[in-house]
Amino acid sequence: MEASAAPPMWVLPSNASDGDLQLPRDMTFNSGHVVSIACYSALMVASAAGNLTVLTIILRQRGRARSRVNHMLMHLAIADLLVTFLMMPLQIAWAATVSWRAGDLLCRLMAVCRVFGLFLSSFVLVCISMDRYFAILRPMSLSQVDRRGRIMLTAAWVMSFLCSMPQAMVFSVQSHPTVTWYEQCITWGVLTSHRAEVLYAIFSSSFMYGIPLLIIIFAYGSIVAEIFRRSRRTGDDVFRRSGLGFLGRAKTRSLKMTLVIVLVFFMCWTPYNIMSVWYWFDRESAERVDERIRSGLFIFACTNSCMNPIVYGVFNVRRRDSAARGTGGGGVAGRCESTQNHQGAILNHSLQGQDHLHLSSCNKWQNGGMKRILNCFNWQLMAGTGMENHPLRTLN
Repeated sequence: MEASAAPPMWVLPSNASDGDLQLPRDMTFNSGHVVSIACYSALMVASAAGNLTVLTIILRQRGRARSRVNHMLMHLAIADLLVTFLMMPLQIAWAATVSWRAGDLLCRLMAVCRVFGLFLSSFVLVCISMDRYFAILRPMSLSQVDRRGRIMLTAAWVMSFLCSMPQAMVFSVQSHPTVTWYEQCITWGVLTSHRAEVLYAIFSSSFMYGIPLLIIIFAYGSIVAEIFRRSRRTGDDVFRRSGLGFLGRAKTRSLKMTLVIVLVFFMCWTPYNIMSVWYWFDRESAERVDERIRSGLFIFACTNSCMNPIVYGVFNVRRRDSAARGTGGGGVAGRCESTQNHQGAILNHSLQGQDHLHLSSCNKWQNGGMKRILNCFNWQLMAGTGMENHPLRTLN
């Protein structure tokens, strides 16, 4: 992976010397470095703007108004900002200088920082996926769910730190064997065999990509299977038309948003990881691929940090549009009116206490508004939807 290899190739020409200025192209500043600097600079600006906006929006939500999914998305935004302000500036500076000029300590420290945000982003996505899995298939009380969410996020941060620490041991500053003034922050001399390089690369890719992929496939595969199972089991017309009916509006929106975020992550990172696997097991043929393409795949993977805020923004704009039309997300009264066309959606929230924020503020409403809400609830209870047979705790 890029996480365990220095950007410039470590070329050892047999005829090079301290007095020889004809260094190989990879050891001098060239057009490829210009492209890298331009791409990373654009990504850094876009990612910083998007993720800082998302982080500000979520932090401005008070207390219980901040859903658990939004809390996890806040950690995902933090992970993307770590990539934005640690890894991307490093790539820009490294491309500008080509060689490493910051000493051995910073070499090891930046090697850790360079991948910490990438690991954290992967592990937070696992947390989000498992949170959706438990919310739909293993519903629990709100206090237990919040505690589980905190445990998962803490584990994500700890695991990210542990997976990043080996970078400090395998990276170090080395001088060129013949051009002694040229120094580079590399793994050469530490991972002394091709087998050792492959094993370390497999370790990094497995925890950053492979294992998260398997867990997320399991989580969302189980959710899809449960949706189909429930849609076949119920005889209600609404559920026959939509297998998502039992989830409720808020949970359905959260499920769709998190699924899109996960899909974007794997769309961005899969090409690079395929190239990495090819390089590990058939280096000779992989090295025939243009270096610009290989570098471009890693840059494309880093665009993931810019995409998450876009997905978050699209789904929240759609939510506000729905609220403005009175079709959802605009308070209990608005949802009750639309519920008469979608039996059971509001009952998920009202009976299980999910909309505690809206219901706790009901006593501030006028009597006419309260009466309409209560009539809506009574209509649902008398509708005979059979919803009481389903574990309907809606946790978004």
